[in-house]
Amino acid sequence: MDGGGGNGAPILETVYLPPRQKRIVDLVLGGVHDVDAIADSLGVKREDLMRDIEELRARGLLVVERRKHAVLSPTEEGRRYLEEGLPEERVLKVLSEKNSVERSRLPEEAARIGVKISPREAGIGLAQLARAGAVRFEGDKAVLVDSSAGEEAVGKVREALSRIAAGETIGEDEARVLRRRKLAAKREYTRIEVRPTELLGFLQERGLLREGKVITILTPEDIESGAWREAYFKPFDLSVEPPRAGYGRKHPYLEFLDWIREILVAMGFEEMKGPHVELELWNFDALFQAQDHPAREIHDTYFVKGRPKGRFDDHEYMERVSRTHMDGWETGSRGWGYRWDPERALRLVLRTQTTAVSMRTIYERGPGEYMCFSLDRVFRPENLDAKHSMEFYQLEGIIVGRRVTFRHLLGFFEEMARRLGLGEVKVKPAYFPFTEPSVEGFIRHPHLGWIEVFPGGMFRPEVIEPLGLKGYNVAAWGIGVDRIAMTVLGIDDIRLLFTQDVEWIRRQPRPLIKEMLR
Repeated sequence: MDGGGGNGAPILETVYLPPRQKRIVDLVLGGVHDVDAIADSLGVKREDLMRDIEELRARGLLVVERRKHAVLSPTEEGRRYLEEGLPEERVLKVLSEKNSVERSRLPEEAARIGVKISPREAGIGLAQLARAGAVRFEGDKAVLVDSSAGEEAVGKVREALSRIAAGETIGEDEARVLRRRKLAAKREYTRIEVRPTELLGFLQERGLLREGKVITILTPEDIESGAWREAYFKPFDLSVEPPRAGYGRKHPYLEFLDWIREILVAMGFEEMKGPHVELELWNFDALFQAQDHPAREIHDTYFVKGRPKGRFDDHEYMERVSRTHMDGWETGSRGWGYRWDPERALRLVLRTQTTAVSMRTIYERGPGEYMCFSLDRVFRPENLDAKHSMEFYQLEGIIVGRRVTFRHLLGFFEEMARRLGLGEVKVKPAYFPFTEPSVEGFIRHPHLGWIEVFPGGMFRPEVIEPLGLKGYNVAAWGIGVDRIAMTVLGIDDIRLLFTQDVEWIRRQPRPLIKEMLR
């Protein structure tokens, strides 16, 4: 481009740029400095421009500046509410039609006028309208008292949500409301700006910037046609090391699961297996979970389409389960006091918990002293986010014996936390239909705070005595192993456990579990 003249003045030559780089410098010289704005003008993504910008910087034509900004943007739930309507907005539509409605019947009444709202969203909407003074409660009935106050409250939230979705800023009070309702979250954003150097301005003034072909391999055709004269020859740095070949490796999460298995086997546990498509009998009924329990409804369970039925020929066990549900059988319980339906127990579902595998194992092995675990997938209709997934792994375990106590369960949680390097375990009483006493154990995730990962308890007599385990105790747990994996692997989004991003998998360090380092 330039060389030394006889009198020491630089001799400038025409600079040829590839087509896209020429368009970039034209925009920069025209006053467009934000890389996102440049990308929009060229109709490409920002990341697609970074190579060109770096080459222009290396040639001394651009100065690149990076600044971090914290911006407020809608969460997945916030974006959904912008499309479907805020919960209070939909509740207000129902109350505008009927003026008053029983809270428990609100989703049903909403469906009658073509408004879709879940029981959870109905509760949220009523709470927000009550906060705004638009609704009052008379027992189970919600009464609309000030529709204009409700519309004003809806309008404020919707406007704030729409503005941040459009990239605008809002007041701190509005932002606090959206964050409290988990409709918006702060995220860090790196803004990249590019500015022309003095050299670029100098070249532009003298008309020495031209668009030309990029040549990486000089061909005979380029020489014969003379195209090389107005081309940009891309330089090569032969000192740069060639990229190393990426060799295959197992997904970090699968490595973690294998190590969990090794730890449990080393502690004396045997692995048990069971089917993903399961009878309601093993998934619910054997666990003394009533057939009208809310967890068995469609919003908590995947049912096999067409509601087909499986087969189970042990009518004596079915009778014991039936009696236990109806009047407690010989367990000392009063049961649930309803007529148990054996046909419903044979319906097929995607298992919601690996406790179904424990039930099958105890049924097959009967009385004895043994410790077993299952590490496999379960399925629940959840909304996918950083902490929840509709398909996840559960670590199920049972300790069967005459002298097994609740202390053995707590001791197991402490030992697993120690071997995995999870730190302190906090426990609190809990309720599960099939264990008593029951407990929930919490560990501290570095980013998500205290998360529940150790639920368990002692199987109730109504669970184990129909299986033939009179005189025995069973300590059981169903650990959220995905959340433990997030802590051990140092990630804060459950979706990364199942990512197919090869680059992320290669970069992720292998999980170093303390037990494996012994």
